[in-house]
Amino acid sequence: MIVNILRFAFRPGTTKERQSEVLAAMRRTASVESAEYGTVGRDLGDPAEGFSHAYCVGVADLDALERYLYDPVHLAGDDDILPYVTRLSAVRFTDDPDPAVGAGMAALVQAKLAAYPEWARQLDEAARR
Repeated sequence: MIVNILRFAFRPGTTKERQSEVLAAMRRTASVESAEYGTVGRDLGDPAEGFSHAYCVGVADLDALERYLYDPVHLAGDDDILPYVTRLSAVRFTDDPDPAVGAGMAALVQAKLAAYPEWARQLDEAARR
């Protein structure tokens, strides 16, 4: 299993209605065929860290990760999500003992970043806000 956890906050000025729409887009993304499980909700960590919410999705393997990254629901959701989040921080881990999984995951993400430069820009901006 490959697990991706994203902690984030909403950008200042993001209305409660827009926040609900963003969370709904995340729930749709977390429920695509390639996801084994997914959830989104309030971050229960230390508020001083600046995170208000978290997103978690698990995919079975690298093949599922590739399908997840390019799923039309995921691709469409990015434009509904990334402009409204800030302090985006990722934790990724696996229970797969194969040492090549990390490099395979990184290669898939790099390929998507190269194929979708606007996505890359939005991710970078969200992480730096």
